[in-house]
Amino acid sequence: MERLERSGRWLRAALARGRLRRRLPALLLAIAVLGSVLKDSDLVPDTPLQNKRNPLNVYFVKLAWAWTLWLLLPFITLTTYELARSKLLYGRAKSALLVLRRLGALLVGTAVWYLCTELFILVENLTGECSLQGKPGQPPRLYASKRECQQDSGVWNGFDISGHCFLLSYCAMMILEELAVLEALAIELSSKLRVVINVLLVSLCSLTGIWVFMFLCTALYFHDFSQKLLGVLIGLSAWYGTYRFWYLKPFSPGLPLPNIPLSSKKYSYSR
Repeated sequence: MERLERSGRWLRAALARGRLRRRLPALLLAIAVLGSVLKDSDLVPDTPLQNKRNPLNVYFVKLAWAWTLWLLLPFITLTTYELARSKLLYGRAKSALLVLRRLGALLVGTAVWYLCTELFILVENLTGECSLQGKPGQPPRLYASKRECQQDSGVWNGFDISGHCFLLSYCAMMILEELAVLEALAIELSSKLRVVINVLLVSLCSLTGIWVFMFLCTALYFHDFSQKLLGVLIGLSAWYGTYRFWYLKPFSPGLPLPNIPLSSKKYSYSR
């Protein structure tokens, strides 16, 4: 327990004043650019990470939104309810309503993930064609989608916007935004709730580290520069459009810290 508490305190200090949250977008863009330069210059060494079947890609990145969703779900629920009861002095019913409102951010995130994924598939299908050696005496077949082409063992050549760059950047930024609620929470050291929140804090920060690392691997080993750049720009735009614009409005899931604008100096991890 002592090690967990020390880890929680260290992470709170590392996230102090929101510096990482402010700098991460620029860092992700820099990784996408520099990684592409290294990839195109053939300066990247061969490693197991260039294999799409590596464990981190199969068990984490392919399920990135599920990991993010299921860790943020209890974190938002517990921290929002505690904030509403201890700081805002809400009753149980009003606190529960605030929790439901804040959980709406996860519904929005799910919609963003689904719609963007479908958009990427549509773009690739519209811009692609199938490379397949036809059988003698048979007219060439026209393929309408990547799936049809691959079913006949063909190779689909389309504009494949990087779903990894999109989703990993969006998930990482969303986690950091939601962790901002820790600034307002003051929970007793002996409280079981503090232990649970510390476990979730360490888990979410570890997950963010994995997302940034796998974003780097994507930049180094996969996709063209334009596909990666467009992917990360869409991910950052989705984050900005929600947390920096829509969530400031009354009819929205709201910010992790109610009534405190993101531009305010109070919106930080000063504790």
